[in-house]
Amino acid sequence: MTTDRIAEVKRHTAETRITARVNLDGTGKATLATGIGFFDHMLDQIARHGLIDLDIQAEGDLHIDGHHTVEDVGITLGQAVAKAVGDKKGIRRYGHAYVPLDEALSRVVIDFSGRPGLIMNVPFKSGMIGTFDSQLAHEFFQGFVNHAFVTLHIDNLRGENAHHQCETVFKAFARALRSALELDPRAAGTIPSTKGSL
Repeated sequence: MTTDRIAEVKRHTAETRITARVNLDGTGKATLATGIGFFDHMLDQIARHGLIDLDIQAEGDLHIDGHHTVEDVGITLGQAVAKAVGDKKGIRRYGHAYVPLDEALSRVVIDFSGRPGLIMNVPFKSGMIGTFDSQLAHEFFQGFVNHAFVTLHIDNLRGENAHHQCETVFKAFARALRSALELDPRAAGTIPSTKGSL
């Protein structure tokens, strides 16, 4: 197991100030402060179930709404993951997971393809989850995809409670991410592509 898949990225704009640190070979420890409680809860799912050590500190224009903060955290986390994974030698590249929570069930499939693409089908049953606008889940994943250069398919297959729907999405994303980033001992030092690069 490598121990150097670690990265830190800072993003400072007129709307947000964000620092994201990741260790792809961590144990699931998380230090999170975005100012949005439910969003912190979702990021904690990524760390815990993805076994990624995650430290995200964000200050955003929450007096407007959570949009800029959530989107920019997605961007910054995507950049940090891309930086930490490097040339992608030895990773499994693909990952998928199904995760249930009571009545809700979601499926996430990811490919570290080098090409950003997001297909997200999540018919949230409520517009708000606490103070979190459920539409912002899409903005987070779009920001992540665009800057981690991954293809990501997210489907909520069933669910009646928006909290459960969102949590299954983030947990499934974490498990898929963990699987894709795992080092394959049978492919050590090779790039998982017939093109020879990703």
